[in-house]
Amino acid sequence: MRVLAFEALRAVDERDAYANLVLPPLLRKARERGGFEARDAALATELVYGTLRRQGTYDAILAACVDRPLREVDPPVLDVLSLGAHQLLGTRIPPHAAVSTTVELARAVLGDGRAKFVNAVLRKVARHDLDEWIERIAPPYDEDPEEHLAVVHSHPRWVVSALWDSLGGGRAGIEELLRADNERPEVTLVARPGRSTTEELLAEPSAVPGRWSPYAVRLAEGGEPGAVAAVREGRAGVQDEGSQLVALALAGAPLQGRDELWLDGCAGPGGKAALLAALAAGRGATLLAAEKQPHRAGLVARALAGNPGPYQVVTADGTRPAWRPGSFDRVLVDVPCTGLGALRRRPEARWRRRPEDLDTFAPLQRALLRTALESVRVGGIVGYATCSPHLAETRAVVTDVLKQHPEADLVDARPLLPGVPDLGDGPDVQLWPHLHGTDAMYLALIRRTG
Repeated sequence: MRVLAFEALRAVDERDAYANLVLPPLLRKARERGGFEARDAALATELVYGTLRRQGTYDAILAACVDRPLREVDPPVLDVLSLGAHQLLGTRIPPHAAVSTTVELARAVLGDGRAKFVNAVLRKVARHDLDEWIERIAPPYDEDPEEHLAVVHSHPRWVVSALWDSLGGGRAGIEELLRADNERPEVTLVARPGRSTTEELLAEPSAVPGRWSPYAVRLAEGGEPGAVAAVREGRAGVQDEGSQLVALALAGAPLQGRDELWLDGCAGPGGKAALLAALAAGRGATLLAAEKQPHRAGLVARALAGNPGPYQVVTADGTRPAWRPGSFDRVLVDVPCTGLGALRRRPEARWRRRPEDLDTFAPLQRALLRTALESVRVGGIVGYATCSPHLAETRAVVTDVLKQHPEADLVDARPLLPGVPDLGDGPDVQLWPHLHGTDAMYLALIRRTG
């Protein structure tokens, strides 16, 4: 299982892969070979995700135990050291077992010489527990609060700063959020209306109702969505509850006049589109799902297959629409972003993203929102959504575009998320892992008034 975890980490490092895409096929192959039990899969998963989540903290600790800069340590060696550090500091594995099994791994994948180096470094790591190490390596909070939080909670400093700004200040909130980012999220399912029900999903072992969405069902830790018949058949899907709430709010916004044609302008990979299509079908409306990338458009088509009502999937650039202006009654644009709202699910993203990525996304986000406003009819509703709480990707985008479109007004989205607490002053909505148990989804609803 440790070799499997090492292979997953190497794929993340070498190919910029995501662990949630790399790990499942590796686990499946291990099961097919035999002798690989559920507890082995659970440990391998914890080793991979735990190591990625705490990478910044472990790097700081390892740097104190290595006699040269970490950048001069070969990446495969550093991956083995990080796996060992996580076993020593982030699990209940006895220290002697954590060291010996990691040295065995190093011998198998790196050779005897490097295994000796791994052994020497990990014995230094094992001299202190995690709290003692943090006392040694993290600057005091009063001297440098952002760097202190970055080391303690294993986030890049610029991400800590951005999240803190989005929260509006206060130490308690930022620490709760950073802790929530480091917790393993529950698997949340969505029962697609007309195709499945929450009652069907709740019959599964370890299933409990969602917190906010009437279509959500949560699986307890270790729950396997692939074992759920409705998920295998496409009648239900895996979808964070925050994502469900965005679709439900757009669908629930009041309209005057027709309500016949909806658009998902950034539909890939299809989760929100599948829920919107099912909701539209229940009202006799049609969803057009547009996705620029052909591969992702194929994923959207797969997610929508079997929808009870009419829909269409097209490969199209949402900034250069093939449809006529004013064609749609409801439009959703869930724009590409840094993904800082989903760090629980993709922990490696925090180390991969850079502040300059915001400059790359900004023009696209604004262009997609402008096109969405042009695509909706007068009186229609646009939902601007993003899985990032960064102010540069949320309110800044909406504010800038609305300055150019005086014929559009913000709608208070809070009443459209009934029962959900701590939604702020509105009219837009920011969800949070530590407050709502969801990804940090942002939603602004805009009505075209002229």
